[in-house]
Amino acid sequence: MFSYRHAFHAGNHADVLKHLTLLATVRHLQQKDSAIHFTDTHGGAGLYRLDSDMARQSGEAAAGLLQLRDLSPDALPAALGDYLRQVAQFNPDGAWRVYPGSPLLLMSLLRPAAGDRLRVFEMHPSDQKHLRGHIAQHPAQRAVQMVLGDGFEALRSQLPPPATAGNSRRACVLIDPSYEVKTDYARVVQSVDDAVRRFPTGTYLIWYPIIGRAEAHDLPRKLRLIAQRAQRPWLHATLSVGRADPHARGLNASGMVVINPPYTLASQLKECLPTLVTHLGQGLGQGHSVEAGGG
Repeated sequence: MFSYRHAFHAGNHADVLKHLTLLATVRHLQQKDSAIHFTDTHGGAGLYRLDSDMARQSGEAAAGLLQLRDLSPDALPAALGDYLRQVAQFNPDGAWRVYPGSPLLLMSLLRPAAGDRLRVFEMHPSDQKHLRGHIAQHPAQRAVQMVLGDGFEALRSQLPPPATAGNSRRACVLIDPSYEVKTDYARVVQSVDDAVRRFPTGTYLIWYPIIGRAEAHDLPRKLRLIAQRAQRPWLHATLSVGRADPHARGLNASGMVVINPPYTLASQLKECLPTLVTHLGQGLGQGHSVEAGGG
């Protein structure tokens, strides 16, 4: 159950897509002053060494994020430049030795004075220990609650979010399990369906791997149906870096489904994804797509 370790994969092309989408979404949501209740259902360790033995063994960061390190953020589409600046803040010496997972990225964006709050769930005992330590060292730690537990089960208790001053209720949820356990696909669908029923106006971001498995193929379709039944807008973006060697193993594509996305997100991703294909693409099968609908 606990064999998956994200340290092998941190900073790969899937992280780039996931965190680019997350950052662009949060930036838009924070254009309003009212508080946001953030939930990260699968927090991981929070911060990852890109010079560790695990990262070097997989080579995924070297083929992913580190391909973007020398690009000038000012010369890139705005959302991609913003993402690279955020990563650079965790590497002040410019060496890019560490990569922030979603909890640390979200913590760096919190507005405690506005009432933003983050609750992070993680089941892996070792990752939970590391994450708790990283949270304890962060200036925004008082706005964050770390919980050792099943994020799928716990999401029910987070929605609807608590009302803030002025009776405002806003929520942003990131769901990104490893999908190492086959039942994760069904649990994602069940959790999102329940969440949208409980709080239809929340923003829900779901990452998934694009692999040769029926459950992975069906997942975005099932998530779109949830949004359509609730009459909520949705977005589906994919990034494939392809393969230089058609016989090579490993993940070469992933996708993001966002329910109640910012109206600006589709155009931002359409700007950014061609640049990612240019710099991360490896050959056969590389490409990208962005679809949106509903609302």
